[in-house]
Amino acid sequence: MTRFLITGASGMLGQDLQQVLAGRPVTALSRADLDITDQAAVDEAVAGHDVVLNAAAYTKVDDAETHEADAYAVNATGPGVLATAATAAGARLVQISTDYVFPGTGTTPYSEDEPTDPLGAYGRTKAAGEHAVRTIAPDSSLVVRTAWLYGAGGPNFARTMVRLAATHDTVSVVTDQVGQPTWTGDLARQVVALVDADAPAGVYHGTNGGQGSWYDFTRAIFTEVGLDPERVLPTDSSAFVRPAPRPAYSVLGHDGWARAGLAPMRDWRDALHAAVGAGVLSA
Repeated sequence: MTRFLITGASGMLGQDLQQVLAGRPVTALSRADLDITDQAAVDEAVAGHDVVLNAAAYTKVDDAETHEADAYAVNATGPGVLATAATAAGARLVQISTDYVFPGTGTTPYSEDEPTDPLGAYGRTKAAGEHAVRTIAPDSSLVVRTAWLYGAGGPNFARTMVRLAATHDTVSVVTDQVGQPTWTGDLARQVVALVDADAPAGVYHGTNGGQGSWYDFTRAIFTEVGLDPERVLPTDSSAFVRPAPRPAYSVLGHDGWARAGLAPMRDWRDALHAAVGAGVLSA
């Protein structure tokens, strides 16, 4: 039976990966359990496993602008260390990446083979992690880019909007950033399906289908949890100046799934409905 190692196991995706893999041989290690930049420690942790699912990441997008070296250690050096260990152990590595490797200036979904051109420090470090993994383990690694994640296992935009609704009559949300809200439960299932399918090495886009703005997403959240969507007011990014630039268009194409014989993930609205039904946005 396939033996899995999950790094970053205490994060939102890491927790859902553990749920999907319940009943299978799994070692789940949090950042406190394993420093993925420590080659000796990683070699020891990877030994005896067939698949490494790397959900560890430095995800503080704004902080990365002034702490790029810290972000690089986790997002680029660490994946390279994991790829080296996985290759030596004969294991496959699944590296979770991000839409931030693209500039967000497109108008049609980014394909898996589109050249990367990140806008900020976070995207640069994640792109460097992709490069390290694909260079060290070109024939056995799987890079899964995702975006706009929400789930039960940690703070995220969807939960924040529900919390704000309890204390604010209205919330203002941007209409000029477009992407694909993605439930970590769906992503976890897709990642495991990818491994189970013995998918060809390469890049896959792990986002729910369709597209919408943060405004669209928030209105859908309010509707699903029984709140009045008219309480959500439109605004634009000029109202929320942040240290790190945000891609305006973060829609990812899903053609790569055909290589693995798998269907793309369902539409984001269907996923949100299922997630709310599963209690993901409960207090």
